[in-house]
Amino acid sequence: MKLTLIRHPETTALPGTCYGRSDVAVSPEATRAIAERIAPALPVDIELVSSPRRRCATLAQSIASLRPDLALRIEPRIAEMDFGRWEGRAWNSIERAELDAWTRAFADARAGGDGESTRQFMRRVGEAFDAWCECGRDALWITHAGVIRAVWALRDGIRCVERADQWPSLPIAFGEWVVVRGRSRE
Repeated sequence: MKLTLIRHPETTALPGTCYGRSDVAVSPEATRAIAERIAPALPVDIELVSSPRRRCATLAQSIASLRPDLALRIEPRIAEMDFGRWEGRAWNSIERAELDAWTRAFADARAGGDGESTRQFMRRVGEAFDAWCECGRDALWITHAGVIRAVWALRDGIRCVERADQWPSLPIAFGEWVVVRGRSRE
């Protein structure tokens, strides 16, 4: 059983912008190019699942249009983290003291003061991951870098990352394809 995770295409947001729950657009050309690369490689019986955010759903719909044999399901639990009042702001414009307070209490402090905590985010993603583990079926999730990192932790048995320095930090490119099998990463 494989879970394939694809990060959405590059967004139209300015580089360095915090946009977790924000519904930012993506380039139609980039979306089409990624869909045309991915769709032919997908097996017939894979479950196609997408975050409800436009940057993911647009790519998922493009894949589904190229592969009408695949039914698309929107899954709110695999949306990116809600960064509260930081949404739409440049990361470098957020007061250092605010970021430090968040990282000091990484598991339970709410991002942006009124967004999600890491514990809340991982619980939500963990529910979707557990449902996938129980379904016994290969799946493709069109999702976000934060969700992919959370899945890596969940796959390794970590239900909540307690400290910021424990959060998986491997870079994930726009449109990158990552496969999780059981408890190991390809």
